[in-house]
Order: sequence, then structure tokens, then C-alpha cells
Amino acid sequence: MRIACFFVPLFPLAARLRSEPELTAEAVIITEGNGSAARVFAATRRARKEGIRSGLTLAQARALLPKLIARARDAECERTAQEALVEIAESFSPRVEDAGSGMVYLDISGLERHFKAVRSRMSATAEESSKDKGHAAWEHSLAQSAIHAVERIGLPVRVGIAASKLAARIAAELPKSPTIVPAGSESSFLAPLPLARLTPELEAAEMLQRWGLSSIGELAQLPEREVAARLGESGRDLHWAARGIDPQPLQPRQPLPEFREGMDLEWPLVSLEPFVFVANAALDRLTKRMELQGFACTRLELTLRLEPDGFHSRAIDLPAPTRDVKTLLTLTKLDLEANPPGAPVAGFLFVAHPDRPRRAQLSLFGPAALSPDKVATTIARIASMVGADRVGTPGVVNGHAPERFTIDGYDPPPPPPVRRQPRQGRGLLAVRVLRPVVPLEVISTPAVALASIRSLDPGQKALDIHGHVRVASGPWDLEEAWWSDTPTEREYWDVELSTGGVYRVFRECANGEWFVDGIYD
Repeated sequence: MRIACFFVPLFPLAARLRSEPELTAEAVIITEGNGSAARVFAATRRARKEGIRSGLTLAQARALLPKLIARARDAECERTAQEALVEIAESFSPRVEDAGSGMVYLDISGLERHFKAVRSRMSATAEESSKDKGHAAWEHSLAQSAIHAVERIGLPVRVGIAASKLAARIAAELPKSPTIVPAGSESSFLAPLPLARLTPELEAAEMLQRWGLSSIGELAQLPEREVAARLGESGRDLHWAARGIDPQPLQPRQPLPEFREGMDLEWPLVSLEPFVFVANAALDRLTKRMELQGFACTRLELTLRLEPDGFHSRAIDLPAPTRDVKTLLTLTKLDLEANPPGAPVAGFLFVAHPDRPRRAQLSLFGPAALSPDKVATTIARIASMVGADRVGTPGVVNGHAPERFTIDGYDPPPPPPVRRQPRQGRGLLAVRVLRPVVPLEVISTPAVALASIRSLDPGQKALDIHGHVRVASGPWDLEEAWWSDTPTEREYWDVELSTGGVYRVFRECANGEWFVDGIYD
């Protein structure tokens, strides 16, 4: 087995700079603790050049550099950065172990066939040099591709490859990256390192120190049975690790069902515009991660941490999956304007529930079809203006009344594979349905059921319905929900007026009122 380790040095600092990339070139420190107990945990290169080191108090650091920018450790930034790092690793191998704190292990056994093209493009000198060093050229190419992929999401990374997790981790921690340990050379690679790199338990470390051991190689030369007899199962695991053998197999993690991005704010925000600025960057990182996995957002949840205590949670259901940052930001802004949190915002967390975006097969000969992703983005923008409950596809309801309908999600069927010929029928009439229905005044005589009609709604000026009934067809009875407290009982007629129009009218049997609900064109 070949194990690759992705290691992000100074991970709390790298995670914070990923959320605030404008601070990359500044003198920045990450502190741990509160008040006077706050101490420097990590610092950028510019700050380290001024003598700032881990363990200094915040006052000591500012005495060395007054213009120092200090940020507290942000658990949300670190968690989302770790998830992004794991997602990059999953794009290379399906077996990935999340080791936490900017470290990921992945099994790269059998991936050489995916990098044959990269190897064939290498120069003969580079390939020969790679063989001289004792490792395959495809592993070096994979490591370089991984470094470029992780750097695109804003994290610096080092890569180490070996046959065990310990050897791969130590190789990844070296300044020169990537570092590849040749197969079978793990024990000699680990031998000169101190025993502290094995991170033994306190009792085991004291026992090994009493034995006079100082390096991993000295422990590996001892008989395994004797070490296990004196130190137990933990001693056996230490001996295996010293020989370059993993005491435990790789433990693949289960992919998370959603994507998260958030951070703690340096100062509580009391207005919407500053929050929109930081939310835009978070949504941009979120959509890039979903695009890497081939997903789009179908539901966006926002949790605001309020000052001093409390939370404000909102959820936005999108009519169609989308990755458009502007659309997601507009929906978030409109929702917060309608539902303000009511207190200063000290932190936030976006949770995107993913779904596969719609795909369409384009035609070589017909007109260009609409892009499903662009259609989804347009629908989401319309929903932000008119409301999500007013956008969708009309659907039928189990009932007899023609005006009853429901709004379903917009999910159009794919276009037909071949062009359909139009119908050749003649004499077909289309009904232009009126919503809402227009009330009528009907004057009848004993000889004629319907004598004259005149519309009563003054707002329907464009529908000047009036005239004597020339032809009437009906009635067609409609009865619905007779068992309920509000049953529906109507008589429908098709009438042609002397003014030339053909209409569909009905009478409510309960009160005798007349309405027109359709015009035949």
C-alpha cells in the first residue's frame, strides 16, 4: 500500500487567511486564550521576521511590532478549511482518512494508471532522475497535482508519500515538498529520527528513556516480542510504527451530506452591508467547493451567532439547484431584510444542501437549448423578487373545480429526441381562462334562459363583456365536496353573445350569482 499525506503547516493561521485572503501579505498572528492570558499560537512570515514566536503574550508581540494584526483562533474557519482539504483528497482517491488539524491521509494504491499521460510527457532526464531516487514518476506527478489543487482553495500544503502513515506524515512535514519515500525504505527513513516523533504515551516514553533509547531505529532493532512483553499492546504498536508498518489500517471517512462555510467576526456587525461583504466571500468559497464535487445548492441555511448570546437561524429553499453566488447572496440579503436578527452579529455559518444540477444534451442540428444551470439561476433570481412560494410549475389537484391548482417545483421534462409534427386538426378552440373570475349580471326572461349579459367588475376594463345571448349550450352540472361545510354546486354554460364573443359562464347554485371564467379564442 502507498499512503499520501496532505499536511497544512500552521493550520489555524492558514485557515484564517483562507477566510481573509487580504491579510496574506500582512503581519498577522493567531492567538489562543482570552484577555491577558492570550498568547501567540502562530504567526505569518512577516511577523516572524520581527522576532514574534509562539508562546509570547499579546502584549509582548505588540511591543515588538505595534502594527501587528491579531486574530483569535476560529474553530469554524478551521473546520471548514479541514472539510475543503478532505474534499480535495477525495478527488484523488476514494479512501481518505481525516486526521484533523490540517492533515489528511489517502490511499493512492493503483492510481498510477490515471497519471500515465503525465508520466509520458516527462523528459527522459527527469524520469531517469526520478528512478535514481527510487520512486515512481507518477507519484511525483500526483503530488504536484495535489499541491496545485489545494493551493487553488487558498491553503498551503505539503505532500509526503510512503508505505505507512507515520512515514508519510514525517515526509510531509519536511520543508521540501513533495517528499517521496521509496517503497521498502520506510525503516531506514525513520531510523535517525528521535523517539518523540512516534508520540508515545507518557509511561511508554519514560520506559523507553530508561532503556537508553534515543532514536526510532534503535527501537526497531529490539525484538518485537520483548517490547510487547514489557510495554503491552501499545509497545507492539510503537515497534510496528518504528519499522514502517501501520499498526492500524486506513480508516476512510464518510462524506458529509452538506457543505459548510463560516467564521467568527473580529467585531460584531450591526448593519447589513458589512455582513453582505463577508458573506459574499464565504458563498464564493462554498460554491467553488460544490463545483469541485459536481454539486449545486438546493437549500441554503444560515446561522448567525449573536452578541452577547443567542442564535438566529434562517433557511432558504431554492426552486432549482444553482451555484450562482450573486443569486445566493441576493436571496440571503432579502431574507435578512425581511427577518432581521435583532442583535449584533458576532459570527455566521452557511450550510448548503447539495443536489445534482440539471444536465441537457445539446443538439447538433437544432437550435441551442437553454442551459439548465442558467435556467436554475434565473428562476432563483425571480424567486428573490416575487417570493419562492410564487415560482414553480402549476399542478392539478384532485377535484372537479377547474380553478383549483397547486404550485410544484420547476422540473421541466427533457426535450423530445425528434421534432414532432404539429397537429392537423381543424375547428379547435382554445379557452383563455380568467383568474380571478369576473362577476356577471344576467337578465333572463321566461322564454329564454339567458337573455343578456353584462360584466360587473369595474377593474376589468379590458374585458367589456355585454350583449344579448345568441346561442347557449348547457347546462353542465358540477358538484364537489357535498359532504363538507362548503360544498360546490354549479351550472356551466357556453354562450355566444350578439357582440361576437364566445364565453364560458357558470352560476353558483347556492346564491344564484353568475361568473365568467373563460373566453373561447
